Amino acid sequence: VTVYTGRHYGIEPVFAAFTAETGIDVRFTTGSDPELRERLLAEGDATPADVVMTADAANIALASAAGLLAPVDSAALRSAVPVELRAEDDTWFTLSRRLRVIQYAADRVDAPPTTYAELGDPVWAGRLCLRPSTHPYTQSLVAAMIRNDGVDAARRVVADWVANDPVYINSDTDMLRAVAAGECDVTLANTYYLGRLRTEDPDLPVSIAWPEQDGAGAHVNVSAAGVLAAAPNPQGARMLLEWLATDGQRTFSDANLEYPADPDLAPADVLVGFGTFRSDTASVRELGVLNAAAVQLLAEVGYE
Repeated sequence: VTVYTGRHYGIEPVFAAFTAETGIDVRFTTGSDPELRERLLAEGDATPADVVMTADAANIALASAAGLLAPVDSAALRSAVPVELRAEDDTWFTLSRRLRVIQYAADRVDAPPTTYAELGDPVWAGRLCLRPSTHPYTQSLVAAMIRNDGVDAARRVVADWVANDPVYINSDTDMLRAVAAGECDVTLANTYYLGRLRTEDPDLPVSIAWPEQDGAGAHVNVSAAGVLAAAPNPQGARMLLEWLATDGQRTFSDANLEYPADPDLAPADVLVGFGTFRSDTASVRELGVLNAAAVQLLAEVGYE
């Protein structure tokens, strides 16, 4: 089975475990989600790839919209993956969840924001770090805000973030280190980045404030995969997806300290330590459809 994957953290031992259990070899190529999608479009029916795996819900949905994915008729996948975390036409399936949430300096901030909008409060002027507008994680968060609150409300929130003169850093790890070092006090980052840093340093002075717990819930993005319409080995591809969603689910999610797609499967211990939360799974299917609107909104308000 050949995989093009934008989700590359810890992926080699995951595929090795699949091979050990099934005897099926896995070849994989890594790259950014948009790069891999463009490569697949260029390769067309001549692609050697059987599976595409993304690190972002919008990008797997965009691959499906481009006609790159084939529906997978699999009772195992439909049973393992909650309905809101898979495509309506079964062209893609979530394999793990990551939450993009407010993270703050535990030793300097007594009352962190509890909503995404509160990051635009003037109290955070000059104290905010954010990922640039070109990154899919930023775009998908804004797409979810458009879905939940409407484009006008989302525009006001993001404009308020920009008014707080954020420091743009193109790395969640570097943003969290900047918070720990006192270079900013609050940020938006995926949970697994803090999980990694806490594994290295349990005393890292950065904490999570779960946002939107009285509203839609914390923003969910996903690692997801689909079988390519031009796959040379669609049967092997389906077997890989089924294994990743079932027997290999913990191996896959723990490899990058993500939350399993299956909400009944406990995450890694470091994530359990972050506490419980409500999450916005209802937006996941719409992040691709709203991606263009999110990109336009970010440009309109001058978000770098």
